[in-house]
Amino acid sequence: PRQLKLIFPRMALNRFLLLISSSMTPTLSKSFSVTANWPYPIGKQGEPWTNGDKVKWRDERTKHCRSYRNEVLSQLLEPTAVGNEEITSLFDAICYGQLSHGDYPLYALQSKSFSGDKPTALITGGVHGYETSGVQGAIQFCRTGARPYLEKFNLVIIPCVSPWSYERIQRWNFDAIDPNRHFHPGGAAEECRHVRSFLDSLGVEEWACHVDLHETTDSDVTEFRPAKDAMEGRAGHRSEAVPDGFYLVGDCDCPQPDFYARVIEEVRKVTHIAPPDGSNKILGYEVVNGCVMVPVREIFLCASVTNAKFATTTEVYPDSERASDEICNEAQIAAIRGALDYVAESMGL
Repeated sequence: PRQLKLIFPRMALNRFLLLISSSMTPTLSKSFSVTANWPYPIGKQGEPWTNGDKVKWRDERTKHCRSYRNEVLSQLLEPTAVGNEEITSLFDAICYGQLSHGDYPLYALQSKSFSGDKPTALITGGVHGYETSGVQGAIQFCRTGARPYLEKFNLVIIPCVSPWSYERIQRWNFDAIDPNRHFHPGGAAEECRHVRSFLDSLGVEEWACHVDLHETTDSDVTEFRPAKDAMEGRAGHRSEAVPDGFYLVGDCDCPQPDFYARVIEEVRKVTHIAPPDGSNKILGYEVVNGCVMVPVREIFLCASVTNAKFATTTEVYPDSERASDEICNEAQIAAIRGALDYVAESMGL
């Protein structure tokens, strides 16, 4: 309500709305005032895209909407910048590659206390460049939340896997490829090959945990799903709603329900959780303790890039009326915290 906004700061208002809504019937999905971008303006309807169509898609996305260097690299590499002291004192910044197009050096953070005597956890963000809190949440965790875990874990954090996409607020990369389907040997996405090579170089035999930070946004419905349908040559667009709230994605072939429950428990303190439908599904998939179960390794999601038993993908909903940039970042941090706490306890650390 407008009157409340005059009284409460944005963060306090969202927490207030979260509190009073907890007793209400949850909303499964959001109603959209914006229709899907269909028929899609690139390609011929009903025919898969040609290489020329993909080039046209890329050429229409040359404008930089934000700066990878200013918003990401500066926070990783400049110790004198306000708030960066914690990051540069706890982590080494490692350049693990360079994209073949544009000026995009790829950076990871590795804890300075890295030791073969400790288990190793991986945190990734920005696999889809348009999912902002995955990137900024990972960086904020390094700045405000990582220190207590460094006695127990080696931490490897890749905050922005896809910088070209981050600058253009896009899901796909330069080649119109969804990176989150290519984390396998020889995957078509260049970003994925760089990540795999870097992780292999660390020589970690058994990863303890992997949290891959993502968002589900309204633009999935209005832009990216229609674009995918057009690229694949579908004659019609498959309309899907967006779940209103946070959820996880986990591996149906290696379910870890107690792990999911712990992560959801932490995130619930920050933001609302997406409820399943009457068939206990979200987006057509079975839900276990707030986690959508999919064949993670079969479809080569980023969460499959290590051999970690405890691995999951977060899905924050930034377009909710009850969300804010701050809440989305905090939800990502809560998910990381819940995951690491559970793993530490399960390993007796």
